[in-house]
Amino acid sequence: MIKVLLVDDHELVRSGIEALLAAEQDISVVGVCNCGEQALQLVAQDPPDVVLMDINMPGMGGFEACRRLLQTQPNAKIIALSVHNDGPIPQQLLKLGVVGFVSKASPVNEMVAAIKTVMSGKRYLCQDVASNLAFQFLPGADVSPFLQLSQREAEVVRMILNGKSIQEMSEALALSDKTINTYRYRVYRKLQIKNDVELTRLAVKFNYLDAV
Repeated sequence: MIKVLLVDDHELVRSGIEALLAAEQDISVVGVCNCGEQALQLVAQDPPDVVLMDINMPGMGGFEACRRLLQTQPNAKIIALSVHNDGPIPQQLLKLGVVGFVSKASPVNEMVAAIKTVMSGKRYLCQDVASNLAFQFLPGADVSPFLQLSQREAEVVRMILNGKSIQEMSEALALSDKTINTYRYRVYRKLQIKNDVELTRLAVKFNYLDAV
């Protein structure tokens, strides 16, 4: 029996996925929660076989929750869930150590296939994500500058684009205000921008804003 922890901040989505997976004889949803903070607690108490992690959540956020979980349990099998399948987010999550990415628009059988695939030791990408990643490396492709950001820098960018204050970012990421500002200026330098307004414009241009 494959034990699954489901993390999503929308009750309707959680209930729907849980009900669909309940129909599978070899999959059991052993835990359900609505935020990254609680997910870390549940994994520490009783590690599941697979974590289905929504990336777009308030508070800590799914990206940061994945990073912290993989720090303490490098072999954790995390499948990212998102309504967005383009932009640099999937590639950044794969670099982080996430083993699967499934769009919430995917059919039920694809989510089941993803769970069983990662349990076999392989990675799983839904078809749209796999295609988008492949197109990024074609000659002449307009490569997103956000791909050069580190995982921590990417998380700071997402929080800036979500309107988080320095204090809110410090609390969510457990970093000092000074460190947050350091990451912010590193981002400015790498993206060759001067302020948050230019950051937002660049995010819109490369479909990064829709993925946060």
